[in-house]
Amino acid sequence: MKSFPNQESIVKAILNGIQTAKTNYTFWTADQLYLSYASENFLTIHIAQEIAKIENPPEIFLDATVADILRCSLPNRSDFKEFMYEKKISQGTFSLTLDTRMEHISDNDSISKAIISVHNGVRNAKEEYQNEIHRLCKMLDYPEKKYSTLEFGVFAFYLDISSSARKKSQKRIEEIVSKFDSIVQEYDNIQSTFKGGEIETIQNIGEWSVGCYIIEPK
Repeated sequence: MKSFPNQESIVKAILNGIQTAKTNYTFWTADQLYLSYASENFLTIHIAQEIAKIENPPEIFLDATVADILRCSLPNRSDFKEFMYEKKISQGTFSLTLDTRMEHISDNDSISKAIISVHNGVRNAKEEYQNEIHRLCKMLDYPEKKYSTLEFGVFAFYLDISSSARKKSQKRIEEIVSKFDSIVQEYDNIQSTFKGGEIETIQNIGEWSVGCYIIEPK
């Protein structure tokens, strides 16, 4: 079994992946700004490619279900239904799930360590995104490390706006992070940080930015 890469290297890969997606989209379409027109899978694939470049990379799964992630992170794999019921988590998927890389003995011995939710065209903290922050918190809300192998979750996003937008990117990001922070504060065992958020300006066209909102147990 190999060691799982640290959070810093994974977050850096996520940010680099979205930035590479922006570069490629601009090259392939000649559209200098609106990567937000692309599908979220376009971002997800680029992120996965960057994570795969990390030294001793994790195992990477696209669109793993909540049930499968819980099976691979709870001490007792059969407790996932009870966990979902108690936390009021419905079945669904996460864009990327990162597991410890290991030689498998069976198809039921994976160890999930991180979950990543990827979103494109994020310009405000709309209800859909707030619900996703709640879902990430519920997956990671436990009092002691022994209750789950999950170490952290990430809400990764790309934002772009035209130069004519009245509310600029910096203000939008501040409001998004503030709203997400208020949600995290509802959970006793959760803490959060924000990485990225640098504003890139294309003269007379608009602004774009990449961010990672990171959620982890205290």
